[in-house]
Amino acid sequence: MTTFSDMMTLLLTFFILLYSISTVDAKKFEEISYSLQAVLMGEGQPQIIESDSPTPDVPVEDESIIDSIIEESNIKESTLVMYNQVREYVEEQGLEADVTVSANRQGVFVDIKEAILFESGEAELKDTGTEILDELEGLFLQFDNQVVVEGHTDNVPINTAQYPTNWELSADRAVTVVRYLTEEKSIPAQRLSAIGYGEFHPIVPNDTSENRAKNRRVNLLIIMEEESGDFVGE
Repeated sequence: MTTFSDMMTLLLTFFILLYSISTVDAKKFEEISYSLQAVLMGEGQPQIIESDSPTPDVPVEDESIIDSIIEESNIKESTLVMYNQVREYVEEQGLEADVTVSANRQGVFVDIKEAILFESGEAELKDTGTEILDELEGLFLQFDNQVVVEGHTDNVPINTAQYPTNWELSADRAVTVVRYLTEEKSIPAQRLSAIGYGEFHPIVPNDTSENRAKNRRVNLLIIMEEESGDFVGE
């Protein structure tokens, strides 16, 4: 009877183990999804997800789980393919310190820090700015998508003869990048357009000098579809 009891206990433990492995924790799945979205947004590296109780890892090769995350994020697979292509290019060129990559339903954003491109309050490209754009030329020649250059500033007012508001400054910076890519490099002009957003599309609150520096940027948006969408996801 003792041997039989031990065998039944072992069998019960075995079946409980099989059940626990085959069950995906809903909370764990949600945290994995949010972690993926944060990385696509450029908000940080993939997070280590902690939990009070151990839960099984979700296999990377499980396509149903990956498809569910893609569907929840409202990002098309073609956009994720482009996102990965851009990320790989940036890493290969060693541009991670100056360039970040994010994505939403519109397409893939290549975000360049303002300090790399321009002096404060100016729209003339610095040497470091032309070097970054030279490095990125090869990326934009790999595909035929439209590219929208977006200029952004912080909320510190500007009032000069050339730039009475941040609207003019952000628009002039975007146009400067477009002109460099078309006149000095080999990007076809019909693929490019420029938009100035001023201070009105911040990615973080303008409440510290560090955050204001993050909001001063130039985005190069690789258009994947015309429909606009909220950020969901580096």
